[in-house]
Amino acid sequence: MRRHRKSVWTNSITSLTISVLAGIFLIFITALLLAVVMYCILGDMKVSTIFSIISMVIGTYSSTYFCGKFRRKHGLAEGIICGVIIYTLIAICGVIFLGEFTGVKKLLLLTISGAVGGVTGVNSKRPKNFTE
Repeated sequence: MRRHRKSVWTNSITSLTISVLAGIFLIFITALLLAVVMYCILGDMKVSTIFSIISMVIGTYSSTYFCGKFRRKHGLAEGIICGVIIYTLIAICGVIFLGEFTGVKKLLLLTISGAVGGVTGVNSKRPKNFTE
């Protein structure tokens, strides 16, 4: 008798955890790369706000895109949840390291980019060789 092993993406808690951790990792890597660009090439700190926004949007969008692509359902809701969880983690780190709270604009930015990533992930092509 053949055993059927379930995918990691069938459980919503596990898939949200994986996508949030991937999003935080991508935000960190993108922020590092853009900091190197800002330091070595531009030599100016005026664009640091824009670069931080770009790194947060890229990390949140891509993590919820892959969550939606492999989950294939509830892209909008799970994208919003991932965006809120990522915002919560960033806000906790901001309080710990900087001693200040992050604004509501960042919550809206992460929520919208998470929702867009989840919706586009659900509506994208199904991954090759993917079975549940």
